Formats: sequence, C-alpha cells, structure tokens
Amino acid sequence: MKVGMVCPYSFDVPGGVQNHVLDLTRTMRDLGVDVSVLAPAADDDELPSYVTPAGRALPVRYNGAVARVSFGPVAMARTRRWLRDGGFDILHVHDPATPSVSLMALSLASGVSIATIHTSIGRSRALAATEPLLRPAMEKLSARITVSREAQRVVAHYQGGDSVIIPNGLFVDDFSDVERRPAAGPGPSLLFLGRFEETRKGLPVLLEALPAVVERYPGLRLVVAGAGDPRAGNAMVPQALRENVDVVGRVSDDERARLLSETDVYVAPNTGGESFGIVLIEAMAAGAPVVASDIRAFADVLEDGRLGALFGNEDPLSLAKTLIDALDDPAREERAAVAREAVRRYDWSVVAPQVISVYETVLGAGGNA
Repeated sequence: MKVGMVCPYSFDVPGGVQNHVLDLTRTMRDLGVDVSVLAPAADDDELPSYVTPAGRALPVRYNGAVARVSFGPVAMARTRRWLRDGGFDILHVHDPATPSVSLMALSLASGVSIATIHTSIGRSRALAATEPLLRPAMEKLSARITVSREAQRVVAHYQGGDSVIIPNGLFVDDFSDVERRPAAGPGPSLLFLGRFEETRKGLPVLLEALPAVVERYPGLRLVVAGAGDPRAGNAMVPQALRENVDVVGRVSDDERARLLSETDVYVAPNTGGESFGIVLIEAMAAGAPVVASDIRAFADVLEDGRLGALFGNEDPLSLAKTLIDALDDPAREERAAVAREAVRRYDWSVVAPQVISVYETVLGAGGNA
C-alpha cells in the first residue's frame, strides 16, 4: 500500500499536528506501509528522507495561534508533482480546511482520499463563509477521521457528514520509562508546558491563581516550559511571584519527559481551541497527576475527572482551590497510577493500526466508505 500523507503545517516549529504526522508515518512505515509525506518546508531544511518540502512556510494567524503554512504557485506546482510522481493508493490529508498544502493536494487529487481533522473551533464566521468554497474538495473525501468528540462536533457542524474517531497517539514508553522522582526544592512543584505567549494556553489564568497556592505552600516552584522567549515569559510573572516561577523556554523531548516525571502536579489551564490534549496523555504516561481546565476536549481525555482533576475554565479561584486540593491529596500518586495504565490505549502501536484499518476499508469499498 502506498500512502501520500500531507501535513499543512511546517515542521520547523513543534506542534501537535506535526508530531502526529511524523509519529504516525514512522509507525506505519515500521508496519510495512509505504508512506511519503508532503509538508511546508524550504529545500535546505533538515527533514526525514520520506518528507518532500512543498515550499517555504509563511506565518498566518489561525485558530488563536500562528500557523506556518505554504500556499501560492510554488507550493501548488510541487504538490502537483508530488502527487503525479507518488502513484499513491490513498491520499491522507490533515486539516484540509487550513489554507495550505493539504487543501491543495485534496483539490488536485483524483484517487481515493481521506482526511484527519484535528481542529477544534467554536462558532466561526470564517469557516461558515468558506464552507461553499471548500465543499468541492471535501466532497472528494471517502472517509473522515477526527481525533476527538470535540473535533467530530466541528466537522459535523461546519462540513456535515460522519467521521470515525481515532485519537492522537503517543509513544507511551518514551514517558513511562523515565524514572519518577521528586524535583529538588523546599516545596512542591508544578509544571506548565505550552506556547506561554499564546493567551489560549492559559498561563495568565495560572499566574492569577498562583498567589493563593503559594500562600498554602510558600516554597512552591512553578516551571514554565515551551516555545517562546523566556524573557517575555518572565515579564508576564508578577514581581511577588518571581522566586516561585522559573521560565525555561523550549525544551527537548527528553527534557520534557524528565520535567513531567519530576513534577508533583502538571497544570493545563488552556482556555479553548483544543481538540484533544496530547500533553495530558504525556503527563499521565509519565505518572504526573493532572489538573486541567474543564474544556470539553480535556474533560473527555480525563474521563470527566476520573483520570485527573478539572477546574472551571478561566476561573483562577477554581484553579487555585483545585491545585491546593491536588497537592494536599495523600492519594494523588495512586490516582496518577490509574491514569498511567489507562493511557496505554493511546500508544501508537494501538492507534496506527486503527488508521490502517480505515485505509483498508475505503480501498476495499472502491473508495467509498
């Protein structure tokens, strides 16, 4: 089976969709599926051998963040050539409504195509306005995959039609094999991971909640890690909290796993725009107790509080109380152990075969799922 996989976002900036595409491709190639990837990139970017650059990426504001995408005549020509030379049995595009190479590839495709939709957006005038323009390309799809119930809701509302839910995957052992041990310090530790300069990631909510938690635990340390300028992150921290907050900026995958293994509680105060919550399953795999906002995507992953504590979205008082309760909980490690076992269902060894099954079903049905 030859699969053409298209990522709409550039790999030069880490992101959930980019990681999903690379990890899914790596797993499927290990399973014997011949997968080639097309993605925004310049010719001199360092890429895996199976990735074809579609052209230099440009930053575009999308879904409350900055997406690095490719469009225009160069990207169109390279997409056409990649499709022509690939001889793919199936085309698998990710987030095809994004103005980038996924939409181009789907528009040019003449064979069997499926899509994975990662995006979770509330009511959107842009999506509603562009739906008639997207419809001809979307009608080519033989099947849709959505990564969560929240993403499925968006697809049903704005595009119509059914989709099968296959969650994001994770190499669970990359996190669970790291020995869990407490971070050094006079008090408990909290961890925030994400692009802290993006408001929707919720760092301002966490900083507003923190004084009440520090009052209960004066030696508490919050580590803030993720893409962004540490100087800008430190500027967000009130002077009274400077001794309790350490902004470290971007970290490697190994460092990310280590930080999760050392924290007493992982905090996800995201305010919206999340379709799944891959960082939650990373934290659970590492054995870190989780406190997260009660947005729908997070509530689904945490099974409405069974696998982690939920607080009222954008409510600093609710967050402070939930954090204190979590830190006070003598059974938090035992609860985290339950989540650590539950997260095994997201391992790529489980998830990738589900995607391959969709390929086989669509191809077996002659392109009509």
